[in-house]
Amino acid sequence: VQLQASGGGLVQAGGSLRLSCAASARTFSTSPMGWFRQAPGKEREFVAAINWGGDSTSYADSVMGRFTISRDNAKNTVYLQMNSLKPEDTADYYCSSRKPFYRRSKISSDYDYWGQGTQVTVSS
Repeated sequence: VQLQASGGGLVQAGGSLRLSCAASARTFSTSPMGWFRQAPGKEREFVAAINWGGDSTSYADSVMGRFTISRDNAKNTVYLQMNSLKPEDTADYYCSSRKPFYRRSKISSDYDYWGQGTQVTVSS
């Protein structure tokens, strides 16, 4: 399974970005997906996750109400819409995939496949 994340960039505080993650696997439509992020000098942390049907999501408290995870199974793509960005959202963002039919998870070690990361920088 290959995951290709894109959409990162430099944005001012209060702005928006939409990250995309394209998956190569034919099993994408049955795989839970997650977004994690890692800031310089910090551990990787959970951001958002979505179940394979797209009707169940979870978020980190720090992004609740500002970020939205969604997926388009016809395009093998998962998205992370990020609004009201803050400087503390600055990090490398990674998409991840679990094996088919598993539940979505907030735990990074539960995920089996990872994209290469896309950098998000929020200036104050």
